[in-house]
Amino acid sequence: MTYAGNLNMKRIASTFLAASLAAACSGLWCTDERIAGAAGAPSGAATSFGKTADGTEVLLYTLKNKHGVVVAITNYGATLVSLIVPDRLGRMADVVWGYDSVAGYEQGKSYFGGTIGRYANRIAKGSFALGGENYHLAKNNGHNSLHGGIQGFNRVIWKAIPLSSHAVEFTYTSKDGEEGYPGTLHVKVTYTLSGANELRLDYSATDEGKDTIVNLTNHSYFNLTGDPQNTILQHQVTLYASRFTPVDATLIPTGELRPVKGTPFDFTRASMVGERIEQNNEQLKLAGGYDHNFVIDRSNEKGLVKAAEVYEPSTGRDMEVFTTEPGVQFYSGNFLDGTEKGKGGRTYGFRSALTLETQHYPDSPNHPEFPSTVLRPGETFQSSTIYRFSTR
Repeated sequence: MTYAGNLNMKRIASTFLAASLAAACSGLWCTDERIAGAAGAPSGAATSFGKTADGTEVLLYTLKNKHGVVVAITNYGATLVSLIVPDRLGRMADVVWGYDSVAGYEQGKSYFGGTIGRYANRIAKGSFALGGENYHLAKNNGHNSLHGGIQGFNRVIWKAIPLSSHAVEFTYTSKDGEEGYPGTLHVKVTYTLSGANELRLDYSATDEGKDTIVNLTNHSYFNLTGDPQNTILQHQVTLYASRFTPVDATLIPTGELRPVKGTPFDFTRASMVGERIEQNNEQLKLAGGYDHNFVIDRSNEKGLVKAAEVYEPSTGRDMEVFTTEPGVQFYSGNFLDGTEKGKGGRTYGFRSALTLETQHYPDSPNHPEFPSTVLRPGETFQSSTIYRFSTR
């Protein structure tokens, strides 16, 4: 179903309660003075988020709407730090994992909320061929390259430009040869919070000098209870995908587009994450759970289509995901191990959050049968993803 069609068929739930932001900043999520300060700032304002190890000041940008939804994004990694939404009773909670200051993002290992590039997900053996040239990338995931390498886009400072009280634009230039990638890439991502409780991410990129590859996404970890003591095993997930890409032992796609029907990967109807995650299935064993790319079902639509939906029964929170991308990586937090301390010093344990990373398929440069991720000088890469929140 297209995004426009879905808007006509389903109204946003009317149970969101308008509340003062001062009152909102009293829940579990309001744990650090920087995040609390951002929540109390006017929409579109910037506040300090600390300094990097080399002394560079980093800022936190706040977006708010009339329903009390609060979004905080930092220019370090163009990273989504907080996303505060109400439950069915109007109680506010932060439903994404992250850190209290930039220091956590510098030291962290889980890509919480970051803008991922130049190539999201894995590239086999850290190499690919393009235009008759062989390129070698940093290997930071065993023998493979993951999420742009050692210093991907989530670990650099972006230029931030507030566009309005409800939108912030971030730009970054990745130079030719950075992390081994060819061509100079000019990247832009814009975060927009609507009055309909939609967080929209619009990506664009242009290339100069040499042909390159591009695959951008956001790596937010979601737990719709807002409490890291709860796992996501009771979350009900729907994926509008009748096929997925099986992986080898290093989580690189084999090239097959396998039907989900009759497998634990069938989320074409809402299913609890934990319902089949422990089944005796080779693919689940290889990934330690779900960590796979799903091929989004499309007819001939070129615009935004519904890729996924997540419902959390105890709070009534519902999140729909729309995207222009051909795939979505569903990851069940299998590598979260409780060793990282996040907001308020709380730890994020095993399967305490899930990701839905809209994307092109992993290792596409080495699979010509997959949708192309090649960007040539003079061309423009464009992609959009929307996270829409409501309650049931």
